[in-house]
Amino acid sequence: MLEILQQLNSLVWGAPLLMLLVGTGIYFTLRMGLFQVRRLPRAFRLVLSDDASGQGDVSSFAALCTALAATVGTGNIVGVATAIKTGGPGALFWMWVAAFFGMATKYAEGFLAIKYRTKDANGQVAGGPMHYITLGMGEKWKPLAIFFAISGVLVAFLGIGTFAQVNSITSSLENSFAFSPQLTSVILAVVVAIIIFGGIESISKVSTKVVPFMALLYITATIALLVMNASQILPTLALVVKSAFTPTAAFGGFAGASVRAAIQNGIARGVFSNESGLGSAPIAAAAAKSNQPVEQGLISMIGTFIDTIIICSLTGLSILVTGQWTVEGLQGAPLTQAAFATLFGNPGALALTFSLVLFAFTTILGWSYYGERCFEFLFGTRFILLYRLIFIAMVALGGFLQLDVIWVIADIVNGLMALPNLLALLALSPIIIRETRQYFKGK
Repeated sequence: MLEILQQLNSLVWGAPLLMLLVGTGIYFTLRMGLFQVRRLPRAFRLVLSDDASGQGDVSSFAALCTALAATVGTGNIVGVATAIKTGGPGALFWMWVAAFFGMATKYAEGFLAIKYRTKDANGQVAGGPMHYITLGMGEKWKPLAIFFAISGVLVAFLGIGTFAQVNSITSSLENSFAFSPQLTSVILAVVVAIIIFGGIESISKVSTKVVPFMALLYITATIALLVMNASQILPTLALVVKSAFTPTAAFGGFAGASVRAAIQNGIARGVFSNESGLGSAPIAAAAAKSNQPVEQGLISMIGTFIDTIIICSLTGLSILVTGQWTVEGLQGAPLTQAAFATLFGNPGALALTFSLVLFAFTTILGWSYYGERCFEFLFGTRFILLYRLIFIAMVALGGFLQLDVIWVIADIVNGLMALPNLLALLALSPIIIRETRQYFKGK
């Protein structure tokens, strides 16, 4: 069964989907003239502005933090390490490529999130791909919206939202402090329950405090590591670019990698980390107190920049400049821990454990909201309590399960989320491009 699922996963995350993900970003980039470069300064200014007249549940900054809570996770530590170990240093270059074009895709998602949002029976904002498919493309496309919502619920229950993150937390704490995985998952479920029963306002309050703190802590540590290895930065950057276009030879404990492996691992891990094109971030963006789709699109675009261009880059460079990527037997979180240990020793490994726990915990919170909005679209507000109880139960079960098969299933349904969302982005692209040009012409 595992082999069959792995083959299906390779099919879903194969070249067609990766080309569609990156191709959509390229399309928006060309149609809007390197929009993500020219408008990035304005995007950062908008993050700290407050639209008091906006109709939404939380501030634009809180919506961005909620989206970052879900995207800045184990992919930034484990995913980057895995990409480099499998695809070589060139994988980092292709991760940048995916992020650069992904910023344009994320802008389109944020734009549509505000333009086609609505309210549920409880008066809370409801938005995301399932709504801009039905409201923007028409009711005849509702089966596509339902397909997206089902995939979103499955990801929240079985994969990124619960088991994968809980496993990262429990295994990290068990390795560092010998904590019981079962007890850790139960305690984690209680803490998550306290937060998510407060709804988006409670989740966003925690996110606005934890996300900036954890990002600043991790960025500070990685910059310190790079400063101490400053002499290796330029040679490492040259190696990254060279390896992106030529095969990486076997060296030390590194088995070598083809250009194809670099491209596939870099793009796949980059997309998996920042979620550009998957349709998850616009669910949080829809809750923002903003009446201007263009401005919320710009703010959403920053999420990909922070997640991949900054945090993933710092992780990748830390692994490469320390030379730990060539050590045999190191991969995933232990590889990143080994890089930190070269400067900080055992305290560095513990600091990384702390960062990993925070990253995974906030991802659980973000995905609890994503899954809830998808569940509400399918079954209505009457069953939100049922969703929350199931989600908490899944968190509690995380420390009791063997997850090989479940992780593969999670990857599959995560990929399936992207298909209806990308079709909607392309179908509604004339509206996005026309209104964006009108907005800046007015400015």
